[in-house]
Amino acid sequence: MLPGFFYFWEIDYISSMISRFFKNLPPYTRNFYFLFTFFFLIWMLFLDSNDVFTQLRLSRKLSDLEAQKEYYLEKIEEVRQDRHELLSDSDLLEKFARERYMMKKPTEDLYIIVAEE
Repeated sequence: MLPGFFYFWEIDYISSMISRFFKNLPPYTRNFYFLFTFFFLIWMLFLDSNDVFTQLRLSRKLSDLEAQKEYYLEKIEEVRQDRHELLSDSDLLEKFARERYMMKKPTEDLYIIVAEE
């Protein structure tokens, strides 16, 4: 027998520690079904790839993406409405082209004024 630290690694010592641990437990916790259920819950709640924390994170991400979807659907509707207005009125289309793309008629001169900051 080795002295000191190496005694912890002996099989007899380990088995006696395990048996003392199980003798101190209440009787219902030594039941196979209780142990199986306990370890199954621990596995599903913390160790599985679809654990509780992952599900919460994915749920938050889903709600964020749904909010973004609503925002972009509103923007698409605004663009459709603006497009319909521009295509139905030629004066409004000309104003839009002049302001946005700085288009001009052949006989006009265009001056761009940039404000200094």
